[in-house]
Amino acid sequence: MGKKDQNKGLSRRSALGLIGAGAGVMAAGSAFPTKFAIGAQSKIKIGTLLPYSGTYTWLGQSITNSFELALAQAGGKLGGRGIELIKVDSEAKPPKAAELTNKLINQEKVDFIVGPVHSGVAMAMAKIAREEGTMTVIPNAGANQVTGPLCSPNIFRTSFSNWQPGHPMGKVLLEEGKKNVVLCYWGYGAGKQSAGGFKDSFVAGGGNVIKEIAVPFPKVEFQAALTEIASIKPDAVYAFFAGGGAVKFVKDWAAAGLKDKIELVGPGFLTEGVAKAQGAAGEGLRTTLHYADGLDNPANRAYRAAYKKTYGKEADVYGVQGFDAGQLIKAGVDAVQGDVAAQKAMVAAMEGAVIDSPRGQWVLSSAHNPVQNFYLRQVRNGRNEMVRVAMENLADPAKGCSA
Repeated sequence: MGKKDQNKGLSRRSALGLIGAGAGVMAAGSAFPTKFAIGAQSKIKIGTLLPYSGTYTWLGQSITNSFELALAQAGGKLGGRGIELIKVDSEAKPPKAAELTNKLINQEKVDFIVGPVHSGVAMAMAKIAREEGTMTVIPNAGANQVTGPLCSPNIFRTSFSNWQPGHPMGKVLLEEGKKNVVLCYWGYGAGKQSAGGFKDSFVAGGGNVIKEIAVPFPKVEFQAALTEIASIKPDAVYAFFAGGGAVKFVKDWAAAGLKDKIELVGPGFLTEGVAKAQGAAGEGLRTTLHYADGLDNPANRAYRAAYKKTYGKEADVYGVQGFDAGQLIKAGVDAVQGDVAAQKAMVAAMEGAVIDSPRGQWVLSSAHNPVQNFYLRQVRNGRNEMVRVAMENLADPAKGCSA
């Protein structure tokens, strides 16, 4: 596994594009006969390392809800065995990541870890999981390094790399003749990597980045940046902010009189989960992401209806990623009929799975990052509605992956 064959996922996807995830799992199951000798009495232990308190609580809960929904739809069993879920609050605090990861592996002796949300937590967690060989599925954290230099056969991601969501937006702007752009982002890992993904398509296609404005994370004082942008008068501004920071930036943008003068775009996190809070200031904003609320496919319709019925609220992209984490683990465990000690066979089954996701079908790259469609979205009445597919089957370059 490594960057030597990033196109493997694309060719596999095109060959299996009409095959459902269930068929892929059945094929994998026939390829790996069971050696399971313990019996079905022992439960499979899955530890979630997700934020259940603090700023990112709602992300952690959305992922957990959808992960549990996927398990419930599997009948509450994986490979014929029951499931024990052990929830640990990451608090989205990187300094605690090593201690909590070790607790799940060495004290709780989990078979799988699912998490985290925060990229800083993911970096520490991935290093330990890599050393210990514990099966790990990351349902959100986008740090490029996890499927780059830290890639490992036992580590998978069901979300995105930070490089991916912004990359299609560079292509979109160029297609519309917008050649001069300012970048404005939180100056930490995710913001820098998102900007890098955008530049890799925009600059390579002939675009010009006039200025990069890095706002110290997590500050939300944007007036100086907005004043500078107004004086530059670019064709567009690519911005990376999320959560409360995204709400304030978009509202400040409109209050500064820039909404009708310069187009503001970004990766989906600029409006994801906050479009209603942004109100009129956010209406019409365009972003690119691997999911949109109104995607019209059977898997998305069924997922959103089940989520609403079970939890009484609307699903989001974070939930989709958690749901797919459940689907991916099911593909692996079912293939070995519950024998989680048969890790090599389980990994192979997960690598070959075709996930029938609410976002659209996807497969894994050789670095274990999703090869997936990215959609151009626009905020309409507080919803991130799909405009069109911006890029099909986009794989992360996985720079530095040699495992």
